[in-house]
Amino acid sequence: MPSSRLVRLFKNLVAGLLLLQINAKALAAERLDRGVVVISKTNGEVYIGWRLLASDPSEVTFDIYRSPNATAPGQKLNDSPITNSCNFMDNSAGTRSWWYTVQAVLDKTNLQTSIAIQTPETTNAFVRIKLQSNYRADRVALADLDGDGQLDYLVIGPASSIDPYEGQWKKSTATYKIEAYRHDGAFMWRYDMGWAIESGVWYSPVVAYDIDGDGKAEVFCKGGDGDPRNADGRVLSGPEYLIVLDGLTGKVKKRLPWPSRDGFGMSWDDPTGFRRSYNDSSRNLMGIAYLDGIHPHLIVERGTYSLIKLQAFTPSLERKWYWESSGKDTFYCGAGMHGMHCVDVVGDGRDAVIIGSAVIGADGRALWNTGLGHCDVCYVGHIVPDRRGLQIFYGIEPGREKNKVCLVDARTGKILWGISEYATHVHDQGMVGDIDPAHPGLECYGGEHDHSKYWLFSAKGELISNEALGELSYGDLSPQAIYWVDGPTKAYVSHRKIYLYPRRQIGAIQGDIVGIADCMGDFREELITTLAGEIRIYTTTIPATTRRVCLMQDRLYRTDVAAQAMGYLYAPQLGGKPLQDPP
Repeated sequence: MPSSRLVRLFKNLVAGLLLLQINAKALAAERLDRGVVVISKTNGEVYIGWRLLASDPSEVTFDIYRSPNATAPGQKLNDSPITNSCNFMDNSAGTRSWWYTVQAVLDKTNLQTSIAIQTPETTNAFVRIKLQSNYRADRVALADLDGDGQLDYLVIGPASSIDPYEGQWKKSTATYKIEAYRHDGAFMWRYDMGWAIESGVWYSPVVAYDIDGDGKAEVFCKGGDGDPRNADGRVLSGPEYLIVLDGLTGKVKKRLPWPSRDGFGMSWDDPTGFRRSYNDSSRNLMGIAYLDGIHPHLIVERGTYSLIKLQAFTPSLERKWYWESSGKDTFYCGAGMHGMHCVDVVGDGRDAVIIGSAVIGADGRALWNTGLGHCDVCYVGHIVPDRRGLQIFYGIEPGREKNKVCLVDARTGKILWGISEYATHVHDQGMVGDIDPAHPGLECYGGEHDHSKYWLFSAKGELISNEALGELSYGDLSPQAIYWVDGPTKAYVSHRKIYLYPRRQIGAIQGDIVGIADCMGDFREELITTLAGEIRIYTTTIPATTRRVCLMQDRLYRTDVAAQAMGYLYAPQLGGKPLQDPP
């Protein structure tokens, strides 16, 4: 064999081993426990669900134990090892309270034993966390704040959601706050952002993530000093900071500069221009990107509709790079979205930053721009099952003759398919998810702002329906596709009802959805809702006959969840292959 070919084979082998090492390290960035959830059903049965972890051997099995208290020896409930699911139905629980533990077993050897979870007193299909006062949450962030392997809750609010846009803005009546609650509902701490931050998600992005690798998540938010509001109630001046809070205590650990207002044209001399520039400069976001393929980095963003500024920080919070849509990249102005996705789009293990209809590479240089402008709908994932790499589904806000609803290749930005009709304003989050098993891949959904048109497409661009999802009398531009039943097909949530496509109701929830994540139990997802004085974590109790690794251990899914505490609520997507029925 020629020596040059041997060299190439050796280099490819090294690169492959390096990529495996990168993926393994990135996957292990967050330690999770079994995430056991116990739900009492109205018929006296008790549902128990738990996580399959990426670190579990493929041959691992599980046993379920039931005890009268948290310390007494348990009685094994399953007659044979549980091999094909991560849930169990206790049909003999009766009316008394029990404690349940899940035991992982490999070749008849006990491995990890979960903590004991008590039967809840109620028969609600949700876990309730009582808040410190009678307010509603705006958003909820999930992260392990105390390092015990269980996901805790950051509640951001109150739910005022003031929008900077002219005609929608109003003066803040209260300061925005972050409250931390342990997974069991115990209150941990409160951080008041003060009057330098106006109320609402656009002024106050929050991300909770362990980027320094100590096993406990840090909390990142925007901050300022004192009360810089003008007579009108707007914050137009004063220092702006990236605030780093200790996740365990809520204490300020560090303050770093936030991308400035410079370049947004803040001038009272031009009222129309001022209102436009205030709206543009008040859009702030953050995200988590594995820029080197191994370590999580923090991305800070300012701007959506015009100038866009990005700043990347290393795990030690040193500036890695800065980019803005000026100079040779002025064409990227206005390409933003109301969120952020960070994922490897080129296949080198490093995450790029999807700012909307354009992508900035892991090195801080512009990668590509569709030229379509600001998008309200933006999802990235393996949408087309037989196509290599990832795709991005867009719903574009500015009026266009074609491609306002379209699918593009995430590596190149090439449009794969799109609508050919004129549309004025494709609005809200839209939806991506495998809700129709008759069509391979993930279905893509969007609609016009005035509810005059709806489009549901297959992954290959075939028009499935022009009807709204959910109850037609309401219409819906932002249904949420979720893993809720057994298998790869998703249900969807519309107007607090859970459906199987096209319109078969299988459940209902109360409150407004403020989070979607696989945060407990098996691979099915939870819906986090807010009501006055509480948040609820709704979980499925439908038995499953398949088991899959916890979705939070997929890198894109995890960083998508991290970005949910700001902007629009985009349901998280998988960076790995979508769930499929086992062979």
